[in-house]
Amino acid sequence: MTIVIHHNPDCGTSRNVLALIEASGETPVVIDYLAAGWTRPQLLALFAAADLTPHTALRTSKSPAKELGLLDDSVTDEAILDAMLEHPVLVNRPIVCAPKGVRLCRPSEAVLDLLDTIPPGPMNKEDGTPLIDAEGNRVA
Repeated sequence: MTIVIHHNPDCGTSRNVLALIEASGETPVVIDYLAAGWTRPQLLALFAAADLTPHTALRTSKSPAKELGLLDDSVTDEAILDAMLEHPVLVNRPIVCAPKGVRLCRPSEAVLDLLDTIPPGPMNKEDGTPLIDAEGNRVA
């Protein structure tokens, strides 16, 4: 099975996750979900596999969630899901699908649990935070 990353190329965390996947020797299928959008069945399947709900998958910063009134606890999952279909940026990212499972990979080092091979080190996040040391061990 191929690794799939639902990716936002403008997101540093998403770029870090993609770099980790590629450094592990994998060639993932990259889906730019902002361009492709989502379908209801797709989101429901991803959320179920990753043990997420629309509330827990909602991107609350750098998104229109507040302006759309989605941050109140009384907003239903169905209303959030409808908004995610209309505004794909509302889905937190990146979501990675791999043979070992499906996960919202925030922080980016969460993707390491889905990889068969840890990338060789040293490797840092874009901001310089260490991820993998020179001996190939996870830092975080």
